[in-house]
Amino acid sequence: MKHSKKPMWLPDESNSSLLGDYIDFLEINHNLGINNYSQLHQWSIDCPVNFWSSFADFASINFAVPPSKVLSSDQRMINAKWFVDAELNFAEHLLPKKDASTAIIYRDETGRRKELSYRELNEKVSSFAHALIDQGVGKGDVVAGIITNSPEAIIAMIATSSLGAIWTSCSPDFGTDAILDRVGQVKPKVLIAIDQYNYGGKTFNLIQKIASISSKLESLTKIFIVQNSNETLEHQSIKNSVLFNDYLDCGDKLVFDSFPFDHPLYIMYSSGTTGKPKCILHSAGGTLIQHMKEHQLHLNLKPKERLFFFTTCGWMMWNWLASALASKATIILYEGSPFYPKHESLWEIAEEENITHFGISPGYISTLMKNNVVPAKKHKLQSLKTVLSTGSPLLADHFQYIQKSIKDGVQISSISGGTDIISCFVLGNPMTPVFKGEIQSIGLGMDVRVFTDNGKEAQREEKGELVCTQPFPSMPIGFFNDPGKRKYKQSYFSSYENIWAHGDFATITDNGGVIIYGRSDATLNSKGIRIGTAEIYRQTEKFSEILEAVVVETNDNSESTVTLFLKLDKDKKLTEELIEQIKHRLKIYASPKHVPTNIIQVDDIPKTISGKISELSVKSAIEGKKIKNIEALSNPDSLIFFKQFAKEN
Repeated sequence: MKHSKKPMWLPDESNSSLLGDYIDFLEINHNLGINNYSQLHQWSIDCPVNFWSSFADFASINFAVPPSKVLSSDQRMINAKWFVDAELNFAEHLLPKKDASTAIIYRDETGRRKELSYRELNEKVSSFAHALIDQGVGKGDVVAGIITNSPEAIIAMIATSSLGAIWTSCSPDFGTDAILDRVGQVKPKVLIAIDQYNYGGKTFNLIQKIASISSKLESLTKIFIVQNSNETLEHQSIKNSVLFNDYLDCGDKLVFDSFPFDHPLYIMYSSGTTGKPKCILHSAGGTLIQHMKEHQLHLNLKPKERLFFFTTCGWMMWNWLASALASKATIILYEGSPFYPKHESLWEIAEEENITHFGISPGYISTLMKNNVVPAKKHKLQSLKTVLSTGSPLLADHFQYIQKSIKDGVQISSISGGTDIISCFVLGNPMTPVFKGEIQSIGLGMDVRVFTDNGKEAQREEKGELVCTQPFPSMPIGFFNDPGKRKYKQSYFSSYENIWAHGDFATITDNGGVIIYGRSDATLNSKGIRIGTAEIYRQTEKFSEILEAVVVETNDNSESTVTLFLKLDKDKKLTEELIEQIKHRLKIYASPKHVPTNIIQVDDIPKTISGKISELSVKSAIEGKKIKNIEALSNPDSLIFFKQFAKEN
């Protein structure tokens, strides 16, 4: 399938970019003769040591102890060590200024607004770091947050990392068991927890939940309660609890100790749909240099510009957003429903706060489209330069909607990577065109390719497995409690020898862009052809009646069946006429092989806590297999239908 040769966005060559500045920096220091993005990317993977070390210089990464070498000589990708013997402090980089310029703006669905300058952020981080020191928190200890996307979360995270301790967090809407399945594995010394949160006009009191969770975490010495309500909620029922705000004005300065480049910074969690969530350890140096590269060279995020991403503290985009402080930007935090009190609430904030880079998910865009919301009619978005999207594939229709209904001429930057690498394999850049339905480019320093089923590199426009054939700094250090890296190797290096297999079904286009068709473990095999689930969702999105869809291939007695399940709007019914329209559209706009065997209406579709449709749990339910970690789902009762469906069919 050929893709559009007509770009929908072209870079303005009269505007300077940090990527252009970096190329100039290379020319002055290395005289490489690089003129465009394609040449730069090729050099970055041909000479990774030179690329990463030159970017560290360009970004002024402060090594308290310089590296003895940039990359270890071990030929096994899983054992790669970057900036060997180097030491730095992650927190110090997130506090690059101590002036009155704005570091954080917080907004929530109730209309609350808070603002913190870099000076205030420095002071509060310093104070809370001393509170953690008083609790005996130090190098290698774990501090956990059950907290909303708030200034307190950022303060606690930076304070934790300043001490060489490890930060991990969950969104407070996770169930008790889901939180314990994650945080319980890593034995935190201190817990930061919020007393209540608002979502969709409702208030959720968390005191009992926090009391229950903390009573089961025997490793805890102290619980700091963040007050998110106007009145003081009684926290005395939580043993060893104190109020977070009482520890923010000690006035003592913080001395930044240095730690190894690969010192652990974050514990992130896999989705947990195939068992207990894996606890993924990410390094301070690898996270820092990768995020700074993405923010500066790919996003073109300049000092004092304003980055927003709709996220919770349970998703890696929160960590990615926080790192923008290292590039001297202002980060916009939002707590609450993106659609409350109205569908365009976030665009109102974008206008009021002069947001320059605005990040959301394709699901959010789909909801706006279905509700005929046109932000451009009501909101002046003069500051807006880039709309970012991740979480699932951004479809061609989404691109058109953003340009037509949000802002004409805005750069659309679809990005894809994941929790596993706490960053992106593919994303935008300020130098090449954007084509509808495509992710703009492969990341600098990332040797990303597509492999066919036989393990050979695919041709352009040929679909296959997205892989990375060279090490990169933000690879995990490993998994928590995984001696010998057994689970780590099984997760990423079991498909191909010494090559990272990411689990995405993708193609590299003739334009040099990338299209992700969905998870490769959820791809469909229709009459011998592999089909990405996103290819089908791309067509179901066209129907206003359809709210959500999930398509799975199931096997019974060696016979495979592809079934499309649809959740329809309010009182809509799946008529024969609608079924025929869906089949016709799939046949004409995709291919006859994309037409499912069955199309079925359902009341609900299972989603993970992070909001992603869980194709694998639907498949397991229908095939009668055990769903290993039901707690990973936000609506596990939705599986009852699929289990019953299997019995009746």
